Amino acid sequence: METGSIDTAALPTFTPDHWHPGAASLELHGTCVTVQTGGTVELTADGSTALLTAAAPTEVTVRLDVPLGDAAGYWHPDAGWARTLPADWSPWRAVSLIDSAPAGVLYDSHGSALLAFAADRTVRQTAVRFGVSEEHKRFGVWLRCRLTPDTPLRLRLAAPGRSHAAALRELRDWYGTRSGFTPLPTPEFGRTPVYSTWYAFTQDVNEAEVEREAGLAAELGFGQLYLDDGWQLHGSGRGYSGCGDWRADPAKFPDLAAHVAAVRALGLRYTAWIAPLLLGERSAAHGELAHLAPHYSRTLDCRILDPRHAEVREHLVRTCCAAVADYGLDGLKVDFLDEAAAAYTGAPAPADAGPGYVHDVGEAMAALLTRLREELHALRGDEFVIELRQPYTGPAMAAFGNQLRANDCPADTVANRVRTLDIALLAPGGAVHSDPMMWDPRAEPETVARQLLGAFHAVPQVSARLSEMSQPHRQTLAFWLATWRELREVLLGGHYEPGRPDELYPQITARHGDRQVITAFTDRPLAAASAELPGLTLVNATAADRLLAELTGPDRILRLDRWDAAGRPQPAVTLTLGEGVHRLPVPPGGLGRLTEV
Repeated sequence: METGSIDTAALPTFTPDHWHPGAASLELHGTCVTVQTGGTVELTADGSTALLTAAAPTEVTVRLDVPLGDAAGYWHPDAGWARTLPADWSPWRAVSLIDSAPAGVLYDSHGSALLAFAADRTVRQTAVRFGVSEEHKRFGVWLRCRLTPDTPLRLRLAAPGRSHAAALRELRDWYGTRSGFTPLPTPEFGRTPVYSTWYAFTQDVNEAEVEREAGLAAELGFGQLYLDDGWQLHGSGRGYSGCGDWRADPAKFPDLAAHVAAVRALGLRYTAWIAPLLLGERSAAHGELAHLAPHYSRTLDCRILDPRHAEVREHLVRTCCAAVADYGLDGLKVDFLDEAAAAYTGAPAPADAGPGYVHDVGEAMAALLTRLREELHALRGDEFVIELRQPYTGPAMAAFGNQLRANDCPADTVANRVRTLDIALLAPGGAVHSDPMMWDPRAEPETVARQLLGAFHAVPQVSARLSEMSQPHRQTLAFWLATWRELREVLLGGHYEPGRPDELYPQITARHGDRQVITAFTDRPLAAASAELPGLTLVNATAADRLLAELTGPDRILRLDRWDAAGRPQPAVTLTLGEGVHRLPVPPGGLGRLTEV
């Protein structure tokens, strides 16, 4: 392997030696930092940051460990549904620019951080493992990477005792101060609701139908339209054997530039899907570039271009910029970047590697995305959006994308909630977007509302045929989009606490200035002081016909204004709220607002 790459498959399986004393160690915020290496390294600390330097290229393993205490779970950016405590013999995993990030939080049964760290090695590949020691009754995190005199390793440790979310905010802010992490500016329209064609049409899109939907979307207050897969030549069937040319299918879009202009005239900004690394055998580009795409994905039915080659990077930048310039696009939805890591991480250098070849996949993708960002900025300035989706939404990716989206989760309101919050907790910039929301056209309005509320604390993307939508569904959608726009500053820019990760963020409290919104997803009492209740907005994302509140403080007489899931006003009620548990009759999938009488 060349400098910067770590082959996780070649790393030794876990042995008790991983807990032995190393070449250097120190303690920082109660966390023991130990370095294991065969080379010469120096470990120092400055405030909350540990710095590891090497006089010559060397591979190092850094261990962070704390007493097990009351540990309840471990969070990291790619945790998915595995949010509990693994054993320390769990396998190594690779993280890089396009796959997660080297950061994590061990938290206790109260949701408070016991160990919270972030490493600045976010571009080059780093091997990570973590887990509970059966012998030592401690929790450890191991990071393995290659150091050179020019590439030290910095580790930020957040002080324990604060909530998991508060610890991540500190780490997020630290990432934001690092060189190369300056977030891509997000235009105002990037924080407006998105109408997506994907679940509504899949690949069966055409100019007339998209324009009809665009007109209805504009009436409902959407600010952006995303044209997903299917607009391009050979864009049919679920495979990607036709990808590679990225020109409009003339049967579907005879004049895509004129179509984009027509949609923009309605008041919507226009973004198109593109998967530049995919190379299908039906594309004209296949004959020219197949030798630079040795990996074939059976799942996707196409080859994956190898971004380590300079020729590939130049081709991809040229292709993306041509689509933007030729069609007048306001954004690109860039998909399947993580396929590069799956295909080429750990792969040997090809025999035909030419000038500009970069062996580490993370560094190659950074070079590609840097060039793409620069060229798109030259075309459109800051009034342009680039959507990236999990798992390539780590803190370093905020420099290359300003719309960070949850991974695909059709109709899964829980996954949309968890994934959007996972991104937002560590992203130093950009707008976090939901996966497009869809639902059964025959469902009750409460079901539609719960889909929308699943990602209430992110920018909503919706993908349903508006022209075929029933009046109750349209009314529900209109109400919640209007409510989201009214509360956007609190929902996106506020200070929020979502609860424990392993409980899938059961209740989100968001504050911004003197405004507060509590969104409940489970039948758990919200905790508050009675003095905090006036002006509080309550969102009932459960199926229950009320929320419960466990209050402290003296009695207050308050008015509760209520709306059901479809936005229909319900009779207001007057409540005396003070010490104890109280029933707040907010309808299922509905909204409530408390004000002084």
